[in-house]
Amino acid sequence: MPKNKTHSGAKKRFRVTGSGKLMREQANKRHLLEVKNSKRKRRLSRDEAVSAADVPAIKKMLGK
Repeated sequence: MPKNKTHSGAKKRFRVTGSGKLMREQANKRHLLEVKNSKRKRRLSRDEAVSAADVPAIKKMLGK
């Protein structure tokens, strides 16, 4: 049986931590940054865990 291919879009957007959690970047940090205050930009820079409902689908796309 052939190997499954990893979803190219998913591998660019998600990463798996050492403990197996899925992490993602937050939206709203790409443009129009002049109007957003520093506190907001700093908060948006942090990675966030993927919601529990989405984990199975994303793991399948990543081949995990």
